[in-house]
Amino acid sequence: MDEGTRDELISSLTEAIGSVRAAHPLRVAVDGPPAAGKTTLADELAAVLRARDRDVIRATVDDFLVPRAQRYRRGRYSGEACYSDAHDHAALRRVLLDPLGPGGDRRIRHGVYDSATDTAWSPPPTTAPADAVLLFDGVFLLRPELLDGWDLSIFVSVPLEQTVARAQARNAGPTGSTAGTAEVERSWRNRYIPAQQLYFATARPTDHADIIVYNDRLRRPAWEITSTRGI
Repeated sequence: MDEGTRDELISSLTEAIGSVRAAHPLRVAVDGPPAAGKTTLADELAAVLRARDRDVIRATVDDFLVPRAQRYRRGRYSGEACYSDAHDHAALRRVLLDPLGPGGDRRIRHGVYDSATDTAWSPPPTTAPADAVLLFDGVFLLRPELLDGWDLSIFVSVPLEQTVARAQARNAGPTGSTAGTAEVERSWRNRYIPAQQLYFATARPTDHADIIVYNDRLRRPAWEITSTRGI
């Protein structure tokens, strides 16, 4: 296991991404619990790769949600619903992962859902460069139906209790309120943490991750390469 500064982490992950060889665009998953720091990490990696003249596709699982009525059909605070009913994994494979994979035509769409309107979203397709890197962040990315869709997987690990504190801190900004804080607490305790526990029990994501980033100390993270797949 390595430990270092944030810049050292980003440098190490960038080198790992650059060392993977594929005959198609590289598909990188950045998985982990809510509030673990996945989006920030993916954005940091994207900035460095672009500075090195690498074409980067940034996308997130939040653009592959299903409508609210379907997400909450078992109840708003159901961990099982969060894990099983929230995302359209078939669409993710169809419009993004498979077109970028072996034999794909590289014609992709970045999402299928507009959260602002809670409706289907169908952006015009674009053609990805052959040497592009997809940096895709989100929860539950190393579940069985997606596992072979990644050429490299990074799992951002943070103790689940710490994710509650981070979510509370995020909510405590200028628009934060006591009611909002209570809602964050309830959502994490009843929906998001049970969903992560179910994910770990059924899919064992850290067993499948190529790299695990221990992100509990944001400025002094630790990381380990757990797979030699192309790295």
